Amino acid sequence: MSQRTLVLLKPDAVRRGLIGEIIGRIEAKAGWSVAALELRRLDGATLEQHYGEHKGKPFYEPLVAFMSSGPVVALVVEGERVIDGVRRLAGPTDPIEAAPGSIRGDYGTIVRENLIHASDSEESAVRELKLFFPEL
Repeated sequence: MSQRTLVLLKPDAVRRGLIGEIIGRIEAKAGWSVAALELRRLDGATLEQHYGEHKGKPFYEPLVAFMSSGPVVALVVEGERVIDGVRRLAGPTDPIEAAPGSIRGDYGTIVRENLIHASDSEESAVRELKLFFPEL
């Protein structure tokens, strides 16, 4: 089943020059394509809407500070089973637990700065895509 998902290349991926490498891995997957792409800085309102479910948790403030520390690349990726597929390609949040061959397994350094966000469900993808790409 063809789907769409939101992918964010976080400030650490942008700072480290990994944009092309990560997008290349996504594009190399047969049947997946980038439908939209934008380099942008995230403001407080967008971050609050995106991460609002975590507000009040100990990691919320550091996460918002990190995500606003530099530009991100926002992408719409579409294709067969792309929601689960991109999450598997990204690997677990902890780079030590992430398998070699995954983005976080190959390039991750610490849990908080984990290179990539990908929607975790169809419901999240719909909500996140409306937030980041309302015109689509």
